[in-house]
Amino acid sequence: MHLHIEDTSIPEVKLIKQFKAADHRGEFVKPFHQSDLQAGGIDFCMKESFYSISKKNVIRGMHFHLPPFEHEKIVFCTQGAILDVALDLRTDAATYGQYVCRELSQQNAEALLIPKGFAHGFLTLTENATTFYFISGEYHAASDGGVMYDSFGFIWPVEAPVMSERDKHFPTFNDFKSPFKK
Repeated sequence: MHLHIEDTSIPEVKLIKQFKAADHRGEFVKPFHQSDLQAGGIDFCMKESFYSISKKNVIRGMHFHLPPFEHEKIVFCTQGAILDVALDLRTDAATYGQYVCRELSQQNAEALLIPKGFAHGFLTLTENATTFYFISGEYHAASDGGVMYDSFGFIWPVEAPVMSERDKHFPTFNDFKSPFKK
């Protein structure tokens, strides 16, 4: 196998350990291998991909797409390091309101599968970080939403986060009426 897939504290959120090889020339990383994902129980069809470049102490999140345009994400960091967070918004799930947090970095070559029905965000831990997203759906502006980053019990390890105006004005987790189900 090229990818190694592990469960997290929320079984639907998966840790994906990417294939990584290094020698005197540098590194080679395989972030996506359809057969390995399927063997690990992940049926993922990529429809869009993008990346962000963020400075230290930037928080991006907590983002999602509303039904019927919800999608899965595979997120990984190719430069620097981020603290990646997935929040369960599925009201009928035993893990509703719980989150998974994982450091993703160029060094550890790990990724998180963020399922449908989860909000996603991250904090940049290094001076710069490049974060890649593989997305199972395409962007739909009217369905793009979020919840306030500091409203669900996670303590972000940053005193003065750098954020977009949009992200600062999302509803709190308690005020958000989630349409997501298992």
